[in-house]
Amino acid sequence: MILTLTPNPSIDRTVALDGELTRGQVHRVASVTSQAGGKGVNISRAAVSADIPSIAVVPAAKDDPFVLELLGAGIDCRPVPPAGDVRVNLTITEPDGTTTKLNSPGAPVLPLHCELMAQAVLVRGGTADWTVLAGSLPAGAPADFYADLVRRLRKVGGRVAVDTSEAPLLALVDALPDAAPDLMKPNGDELASFTGGDPDQLEADPRAAAAAARRLVERGVGAVLATLGGHGAVLVTPEGAWHAAPPPTTVVSTVGAGDSSLFGYVLGDVRGLSAPERLALAVAYGSAAAGLPGTTIPLPSQLRTELVAVTALGGTP
Repeated sequence: MILTLTPNPSIDRTVALDGELTRGQVHRVASVTSQAGGKGVNISRAAVSADIPSIAVVPAAKDDPFVLELLGAGIDCRPVPPAGDVRVNLTITEPDGTTTKLNSPGAPVLPLHCELMAQAVLVRGGTADWTVLAGSLPAGAPADFYADLVRRLRKVGGRVAVDTSEAPLLALVDALPDAAPDLMKPNGDELASFTGGDPDQLEADPRAAAAAARRLVERGVGAVLATLGGHGAVLVTPEGAWHAAPPPTTVVSTVGAGDSSLFGYVLGDVRGLSAPERLALAVAYGSAAAGLPGTTIPLPSQLRTELVAVTALGGTP
């Protein structure tokens, strides 16, 4: 079973334009889609599509349309009392795949709300194959919320993955090795935020990305899956480092691609695949998601894992 926590869920509204976005101009909209989302929620969606049991913990009222949508999609949603309404995030996509995101902050939370989320995870974490803590934190939550929760999850057992950015990511890195998760999934920008490197260089150079990720592994993180956009991803573990190049993909929307990659890795681990095979499955999921509109999570039948090229990065610092 895969347990997910999305502390700052969102209604993901995607507006697809039929031309290039130009500030100050009137645009024609080709389509509008809306879906209950958030990083953890997206991973639970992917799990259900792959016939893997999943529980999604989200702060929302039991009768909120957000919760009802997830339940209707077959997701075992466990809502905890929220601080306010679920936020709305807006994504604008252009025909060439360029994506512009406008994310709302979410309702400010009190310490009680944070503890209710933590308890909902802790009571189930010991029976989960993986617990995935994913996404931004709502206003009012302490930056070290994830770091503290990882420490607490260590006492109940099970493996922990964390996918976050900005202050929560820096707080987690600062808390290593005491709060080291089994898996972290940064992208190029997030790697650069704590290494001081150039994000564009890290994304374009798998060896540079692997060297940056290695710093996390050396500080106790079990594995680092660094997603590099169109350049694929690298995986670094204590045993080695690998790069996977994605199959040819016509990018439609990059929203949810990183979440899909993270699920692909976790799915590979649940299936007992080797590290290179887990990486290949992660990149297959991420590239398939990038070729779909909005926040659409790919089905297993839409993967092209056989077209993912994995290379060992021998000699990586």
